[in-house]
Amino acid sequence: MGTLAERVLGGDAGSYVDCRVDHAYAHDGTGVLAHHSWKEMGSFLADPATISIIFDHIVPANNSTTAELHADLRRFAGDHGIRFSDCGGGICHQFMAEGLVVPGEVVVGADSHTCTLGALGAFATGVGATDLAAVWSSGETWLRVPETIKVRIDGRLSNASEAKDIALTYVSRLGMDGGSYMALEFVGEAMPDLSMDERLTLCNLAVETGSKAGLCYADRTTCEYLRGYGVHSEEQHPEPADYASETTIDLADVVPVVAIPPRVDTVRPVGECEGIALDQVFVGTCTNGRASDIARFARAVKGRKVAVRTVVVPASRRVYLEALAAGHITDIIAAGCMVAPPGCGPCLGVHSGVLGEGEVCLSTANRNFKNRMGIGGEIYLASVGTAAASAIRGEITSPEGA
Repeated sequence: MGTLAERVLGGDAGSYVDCRVDHAYAHDGTGVLAHHSWKEMGSFLADPATISIIFDHIVPANNSTTAELHADLRRFAGDHGIRFSDCGGGICHQFMAEGLVVPGEVVVGADSHTCTLGALGAFATGVGATDLAAVWSSGETWLRVPETIKVRIDGRLSNASEAKDIALTYVSRLGMDGGSYMALEFVGEAMPDLSMDERLTLCNLAVETGSKAGLCYADRTTCEYLRGYGVHSEEQHPEPADYASETTIDLADVVPVVAIPPRVDTVRPVGECEGIALDQVFVGTCTNGRASDIARFARAVKGRKVAVRTVVVPASRRVYLEALAAGHITDIIAAGCMVAPPGCGPCLGVHSGVLGEGEVCLSTANRNFKNRMGIGGEIYLASVGTAAASAIRGEITSPEGA
């Protein structure tokens, strides 16, 4: 009995638990810091099989300093038999979602969007680099079991609305601190109809409300998804539980929206922002760089030309290969877009599409904070469909009727 977070962690909300960690991962940015802290702790690894290091933030290296840091982490992974994904493997959260994380596991990552993996029925949360180093050394961590907000999702989406619009809608409703140290549990009659890609998007933005985790119950869709990676898993079913609060989203009321800079929770219908001129459109990230996202964008721009520089970044090598095989990459490039290697791309403002002072970008990412993608740049967050329509026009444009 209890919420999914309580069941996975093995304790009641508000209690403190010591738990074994099934996966502990870092990327090329936080991995450097975790490695340094780990050496100071005595250089012992409890279980290298649970550790992953995934290069995704600044790939390939953009200068000699980055290259040296990358080389050090490569040696560390190789010397200790740690699972390692080099340049082009993809974004850490997507990499872990491709057959590694399964329902019921405890997952920690040195990145705030580790919560993405709760879509698989796991308790997945971000930790600091020093905390991660301690997990590497002990194989365990301690957590306060969070209270849970039930987010009930009912109804059906309209043709133009997407999972990103659902996510931005719940963020706007809860606010950027409305879920502080809580878990968001996504349930409701619409959940069985949502694909794994859509669930990953929902859970990805949980941290934008301050939440510790976002979780979906593993069901037939989850098990079929993991079966595609040769992984067997078991379904999870909701049980009677006490929730801190509940909110319901009727998908019939969800419209294409944008988040206005510099806050993720300042959300408006796209129609209220139409006509804002853009300098760049960015499609990708751990929010919307998956296979279905790339396919949807390709279909929207096929046979047309974008009116503004447009950067598309697949979330992983597997996603890239699938898009290549389907011809989507050809259609995207023919439309005038640039396709970058799998990874985070310009999301964090250091590589592959940094904004200049005063430039405006419409992005499918999860954050639009001031200076996030470049000093003085402004970022509007939106769905893939809105990004495609806006790229064609060169200004914020609703996907409805585009």
